[in-house]
Formats: sequence, structure tokens, C-alpha cells
Amino acid sequence: MVPPDDAIELKPEKLEEEKEGGPSFPCDFYDANMAYKIGMAFLPGLASACIDNTTGGLFSTPASVAVGIRKEMVGYLIQESENFVAESVVLEDGADVQDPYDIISDFVDDFVSSKRNFFSGVYGWLLSERREDRIDDLVQEMEINSFWLLNRRISVAQTLLKNIDFKNIYYCSTNFKSIDDLEKHKSHCGFRTLACTNEGCSSSFSAIQMDSHDSICPFKILPCEQNCSGIIIRREMDRHCITICPMKLVKCPFYSVGCQSTIPQCTIDQHRTENLASHLIYILKVLHKEASTEELTERVKELEKLSSLGQLAPARDAKSLTILIKDLEAKIGPLKVVTNVKPSAEAADVIEKKEERTALPTKHVRFEEPPSKEEENINSPSKGSHHEDSCHGKGELVIDRISCGNRTGPSLANKS
Repeated sequence: MVPPDDAIELKPEKLEEEKEGGPSFPCDFYDANMAYKIGMAFLPGLASACIDNTTGGLFSTPASVAVGIRKEMVGYLIQESENFVAESVVLEDGADVQDPYDIISDFVDDFVSSKRNFFSGVYGWLLSERREDRIDDLVQEMEINSFWLLNRRISVAQTLLKNIDFKNIYYCSTNFKSIDDLEKHKSHCGFRTLACTNEGCSSSFSAIQMDSHDSICPFKILPCEQNCSGIIIRREMDRHCITICPMKLVKCPFYSVGCQSTIPQCTIDQHRTENLASHLIYILKVLHKEASTEELTERVKELEKLSSLGQLAPARDAKSLTILIKDLEAKIGPLKVVTNVKPSAEAADVIEKKEERTALPTKHVRFEEPPSKEEENINSPSKGSHHEDSCHGKGELVIDRISCGNRTGPSLANKS
């Protein structure tokens, strides 16, 4: 149902036109992108309706019913768009209106659902993948045979768009009293259709969307994103930046030996020249692992002095510079490295335990003075006791607790 005129706020100029009466010439320019987007949704919808309407049929094919269903579809969509009622009164500061594409897509889905027969409803969920394939094939067949040309679909889309766009966001609704005024307006209307001027691009769009298209056009020529001197089209920018761009960031050729610098590809030679000393130290650390930093620094000075003619500068990577360094070291002689041998932890423990043992008090051996022969004769009353004392007279160790009597006891008993 068409909304009443009093539901729309009329601008003063429109009121004057209505009062004066007379013929009016509408602009009727549309948002080209929105009309194209809606028109592209018609063909898949028509193909779906044809497939679902003939599923299980013995005497009809999707192609045979396409003409009649197309006519029904156009009439259904126009009728639904005319009966479309806004959710609220349209005001300039009112709530956001639903996207026209979504509204018309719902109309198309409703029409497709209405054309399903009994078999498509029963077996549709079982043959869903096959159904999608059949729809795609039918769409391609329609496009090849020019069954429903795009410009005619866009014309239908413009009619639907005008019916549902209450805020005049997607088309120009201005009216003029004369054709001359209309032509003057069309030359600068925001909805006039423009063609992209970038070479290779065939896109067309409304004038109000020129900036939007320009920001995404794949054929627009742009300066390099990495600030090289090149001019590249947008769709080739990524490939340029990661392949041939002189400003592409790369690792230093001496990264494998320790240089962690990341530099533009075009400044590699400058980096090698400016950082030759540090690159020499990185390689010398690999060749002389036991050398100190001071010794390596002195070695670098010797190498630079010997190669005063720039023999080391042309080296492009770690391998070539290593070869040159070895050749120069053969002339200079081997690097003298002062090694400070430090005992290991185990050796230090052994030495410490040994020192602890030497610090402990030692047990001394004490000898008794052997008696003289006279004392021996006086103090020995018998032959047996004389023998026992003589045994003690030979000296006895204090730590040895074995008595001589135990050794000689049996022999004394035999003698007695």
C-alpha cells in the first residue's frame, strides 16, 4: 500500500511546486551500485524458483518454465515493494532504514519459497548439495543465452528501489519545471553515473561514490607503500613490495654469524661498508672462540691495517669474508690468546679436602728407651722372665696392642 502524502515531510520548494501545478520533469537518477547489486540477485532467485518448481516433474524442465516464472517474479516483487510499509514515520532525524538490498532479497526468498512443489519440500533437505549445483548450472546457462539481460534487471531494481526508499537515500527525487533545468541538474547530480578513469577498470558508479571507488579501485596507480621511487597499480602493490621493491626489508647478509640488523634491500652495500668492523668481530668470534673481546678488537685493527686497499669491503656475505680473513691471518700469523686456566669445581673440591686433611692433628709413634744389660740382669729373676723382659727391651710401639708375652708364652712353657 502506498503511504499517504501527509506521512512524508514535504520541503518548501515541493509545496510551491504543488501549489503552482503544471508539468514536472523528475531526475530519476539512481545509486548505480545499489541497483546493480539488487539486479545481480534476481538471476539466482529465478533459477532457484525454476528448479524447485520442477523437482520430481516428468513433463517440465527448469528451462521450459523460466519465462513464465520470470514474469510472475517481477510482478510479485513490484507488488511487495508497493505494499512495503515503513516501520516508523520517515523523518530526517529518524531511525536508520533497513538496507534496500536486504529488503528485496527477502522478497526474492519469499517468492522462491512460494514456487516449491511437494517433491522439492520432501526431498529438498536430502538433495541440498545437488540442488545448489543445479541452480549454479542453470544460472550459467541463462547468462550464456542472454535470457535476462543485466540492464533489464537493473531497470526492475530501480523501480523497486524507488518504491522502498522513503528517505530518498538511493535515488534523486528532484522535479523540474522544464527540460532545460533538468538537463542542467543532471550534469552535476550526485547520482549521475560515472565511469572509472583508471586504465583497465570498467567499473561504473554514482558520482557520490567516486571517492569510495577510488579508495579500492584495483587499477589505480599509487606510489610505492614502502617509499621507493616506483609507481604501481594497487592490485600489484603487494607483489611489488615483497619481491622487487628496493625498499623491501631484508636481513643482513651476516645474520648467520650474529648481525641482527634488518635493512632496506637497496642499502645492503652501505650497511656492509659502515659495519665492516662489527662483521669482522662476529666472524673472528667463530674462528677464535677462546679469544677475549679485547684480543678480537686488536685483531680487527691488524686486519684493517693489512687490507688498507679495501680488500675486505667487497665481501658480500659471511662465507666470502671468512675466506679473506683466513688469507690475511696466514700473513699475520696465529692469534696469541692468553688463557687463564681455572680449576674445575671437582678439582677445587679435591684440593680443599686435601688441605683439610693436612690441617688435622697427627698421631705420633712413641718408642721406649731399651734397658741396659746391667738393669736387665738385676730385674730379671728367672730365665723365663728374662726372656719376656728382653722381648720388651727391644722396643714396643704404643699403637701396637699385641703383647710379646702372647707371642713367647708357649715357648717359655716348653722350656720349664
